[in-house]
Order: sequence, then C-alpha cells, then structure tokens
Amino acid sequence: MPNFPNPFKPGAGHMPPYLAGRGPETRDFLRLLDQETVLTNIVLTGLRGVGKTVLLEDWKPKAIAKKWLWVGTDLSESAGVNEDLLATRLLTDLSVVTSGIHLTRPVPAIGFSHVPKNQMTILNYEYLVHMYRTTPGLPSDKLKGILEFVWSCIKDHGFKGIIFAYDEAQTMSDHAEKEQYPLSLLLDVFQSIQKKGVPLMLVLVGLPTLFPKLVDTRTFAERMFEVITLTKLNDHDSAEAIKVPMQKSGCPVHITPDSITNIVQTSGGYPYFIQFICREVYDVFLQKVNGGEQATSVPFPEITRKLDKDFFSGRWSRATDRQRELLSVIATLDNCDGEFTVQEIVARARTMPKPFGASHVNQMLVALTEAGLVYKNRHGKYSFAVPLLGKFILRQDKEASEPFS
Repeated sequence: MPNFPNPFKPGAGHMPPYLAGRGPETRDFLRLLDQETVLTNIVLTGLRGVGKTVLLEDWKPKAIAKKWLWVGTDLSESAGVNEDLLATRLLTDLSVVTSGIHLTRPVPAIGFSHVPKNQMTILNYEYLVHMYRTTPGLPSDKLKGILEFVWSCIKDHGFKGIIFAYDEAQTMSDHAEKEQYPLSLLLDVFQSIQKKGVPLMLVLVGLPTLFPKLVDTRTFAERMFEVITLTKLNDHDSAEAIKVPMQKSGCPVHITPDSITNIVQTSGGYPYFIQFICREVYDVFLQKVNGGEQATSVPFPEITRKLDKDFFSGRWSRATDRQRELLSVIATLDNCDGEFTVQEIVARARTMPKPFGASHVNQMLVALTEAGLVYKNRHGKYSFAVPLLGKFILRQDKEASEPFS
C-alpha cells in the first residue's frame, strides 16, 4: 500500500489540498490590484469556517507576482489598545519587506532628528521606529510621514505598491474612555496618503461585524472599501473540494458519488466542515482498506458527534442556561440560518412556559454577540455567528429530550 498522507486539513487557516469555488472573489481582488490610484480597499468577510484566512493566503503570491509588496499578520487585540501600539504593529510588519532596501539618496527633512549612522542605510525596524519616535506631531502625523517617506524610497525599485493585509481585524476598536482611537487612526492615515497618490492598500479580513464597525468609526469607510463576502460553497464546488484531492495518483481511498452527496449535505458547503468530515472519512476508509475490508459507508453519526465536540461545544459552553433556551427558540425558526429579528423570536417563544419579552431578548442578544454566538448587521437584524449552529442546537435539544440508553 503506497504511503499517501491524509490530504485534508481542517485546522484554522490551513491551506486545503484544493481551493474550490473562490474564482469570482479572486478576480475581484486581481481587478483592484490594477488600480492606477488606490481608490478602493478591501474588506474580506464571512462566518468562521468559510475560508477567509485561506483565501487571503492564496491572494498573497498573486499580489507579489503583480509587483506589490505584501505586509501583514493577524491583528491581536493588544495591537489595538492604543495608537502607538498600532503604529508599532504597522512599522514592524513594514520593516520585514523594507529591511533589505538601502537608501540611495539623502534623507529628506520631515521633522525627525539625526539618525545614527549604522541605521541610515537600511529601512529596517530600528530605523523606522527611530523615525516614529523623533518625528513631531500626533501619532497619525508621524505614521503618515513615515509611510510617505518609505514609499518615496522604494518606488523606483519596480514595485507597484504596498498591501497591508490584516486578519481578525474585527478585534480592533477605538477606546473613547481612554482617549485612544487606533481604528480611527488606521482609517484616517490610509485615506490621507491614498488621496496623495501613495499606492498603499488595506486588505482587512474579519467576521461580518467588521464592516459595520468601520463605517461606525468613520462614515467615509463606506466609500473606502469594497466588501467581498465569502459564503458557503455551492454543491458543485463542494463536491470538487472532496473529489480533487483523492484523484491524485496513489491515493488508496475512493468515495462513492452517494457518499460525496451526503458529505456535501452534512457540511452545508462550508469549507472547514468539508475538510473536517473528509479527514475523518479518509482515516476510517484507509484503516478498512489496510485491514483488507471494503469501505462502503460513511459513519456520519459518529463524525457529526466528533464535529460537535471539536467545533461547537466550546462555543456552546459560553452561553448560560437561559441563553441556551433563547438560542433553542432561534434554532426552530425557518430562517435561523439567515437573518432573524427580535419580533420573530418573541413570537416563536410565546408558547414556552417561560416566554421571552422583547426587552429581555434584546439584552440577551447583546450578551450573545459579545460571546461570539450571534451578530447584528447594519439593518438591525441578527444572524448566527457560527455556521450550522442551528442544526447543532437542535441535535443538543434532541439528545437532552431522549432518555439515556
């Protein structure tokens, strides 16, 4: 039996063996890379498990091939605590791609003091941070000046521009109570330098709460970004994500068309779930093949139970008993996988022994939003923040109502 490793990778952000169904989104990205002047930035958004991080990683080499420098990382909450920390984050990431670039002309006077000779020739981290600390003005003024200066130094090296790509960007917030506005700084700085023709582009990736937060922070963000929303894959693309990795030479596992159809239905078309289920199926089938048995059926109940434990249970544990009752009501709505309103929840809960009032539902939805289980869109409607959460809740309710045997 050939040594053919399991090709499926359900880990967070792991590149799948075959990236299915993201052609339209990638074409939109490539179109924006051709902007002569950066007028439009990108928000890449969607629920967890739809493949945002994977697609971002897929875009990186494509941007580099078009002569864009790529800067970025995950945005931790600590990076957005205050303006200086955010500026340091940006300069740290920028220095990774500029540290090999030597200055070929005298440094212009933009307000910062003398830089030590051993830091004058290379745009490394020490040099950029020294510029930031010694440039007068507010953090936004410092950052604008440095970004413009860096571009003036590297624009003759054949680069089209610089992309600042940040995942988990929904973690960023302003903190008015502390008089710190890191998210406002980010938007203000990039809008300002883009108006001057400096080709720096933002690609922000995050949950569906991201774009409303940007617009609430700065209303001009609505015109500053194009929103690319990732949703579940259609049936054809889901099937391709299952079949293609196992069509490679030497793969000992083969899945029947009926099993592929069942995997597509069970996964709901969400890439993470496809990878998770296929990994389990592959391991089960391989063990049977190695044992001389014929693998004919997929153990869906067992795999679903493992998915519940590995993916959903940690999130479910964040809810109180009363919050779980509310979530169970939502899970019975026909539109629970889409958008739902407070009024729909209240109407469905009227038959319960302890019904929910509108005020109580509003309060609990706020708490559930903070727990990452639901989110509110800009039109005042709510959605589950976790794909297929409704089906998981119904399974939990069914198990709780059945006597243990």
